[in-house]
Amino acid sequence: MPSGEDDLIARYFKPLATDPGARGLVDDAAVLAATGSDLVLTTDAIVEGVHYLPDDPPAAIARKALRVNLSDLAAKGAEPAGFLLTLALRQADEGFLAPFAAALGEDAVAFRCPLLGGDTVSTPGPMMISVTALGRVPPGRMVARDALRPGDAIVVTGTIGDAALGLDLLQGRATAATEAGRAFLIDRYRVPQPRSALTRAVRDFAGAAMDVSDGLAGDLAKMCAASGVTATLDATAVPLSDAARAIAGTDESKLARLLSGGDDYELLCGVAQSKLDQFLAAAQRSHVQVTVIGVAEEGTRSPRWLGASGAEIPLQTLSFSHF
Repeated sequence: MPSGEDDLIARYFKPLATDPGARGLVDDAAVLAATGSDLVLTTDAIVEGVHYLPDDPPAAIARKALRVNLSDLAAKGAEPAGFLLTLALRQADEGFLAPFAAALGEDAVAFRCPLLGGDTVSTPGPMMISVTALGRVPPGRMVARDALRPGDAIVVTGTIGDAALGLDLLQGRATAATEAGRAFLIDRYRVPQPRSALTRAVRDFAGAAMDVSDGLAGDLAKMCAASGVTATLDATAVPLSDAARAIAGTDESKLARLLSGGDDYELLCGVAQSKLDQFLAAAQRSHVQVTVIGVAEEGTRSPRWLGASGAEIPLQTLSFSHF
């Protein structure tokens, strides 16, 4: 007789397992057909009360769980191949699982990243959703974070700080100028927009890349440290949405909050000057906003962020940290 877990999987997640290698989720493992490509693997978990709020919509939680991993694949220049899902639930709640599975299935189709398998468990504590995503790149073509070189242009996609402000709004630490602005920023916190459309351009033209998950300033510092270089950044060039600019204005202390806030899930790339025009053109064709915000330099000091006056902006906190 099927268990409650078997029924849950069959009802909500078997319809998402469209890849033949998932074998309809009837086995304990999936199989991916060999293609001659390198396999890129990444995993991220989102935990209730840490990465999402308890009253966030189930559909938004599902999309965030998958998309934060798709953002990592895009930063590596990898095309999605599929994902594994681990779901820790306090209870099998139809009101949560139905919209969660529906949204997850929609994103699996939209990003061509089918469910391959996973696990469901019960927990007395906060809910947790863990996704392991698999992607493919041509042999030897994965874009690493430790290959930033002096002279490379430092480029970021999208707009920065929206998600941090969205969380601030939800927790009563900020006030939006308009209701439309409030809705935009909250959506940016709840539902990341992985820049998958730029995957090929990252692979073809970026020398180094990573996604911005813990904060632009902190993640850039990680890239520089891994590459053995430093950088000078124009903080006034950092792309801000109209909604974020309406809150931050020209206050450098508020700008510092946006530079260090997490959950942007934009791409941070180092692009050689000889390839910069090609990268920018490819981004334009892909309808992804990209902005040059600085340049990599020789040295090992911390990256410098310069304000409108040319003076360095002190950053007390570079990024979000769990510990």
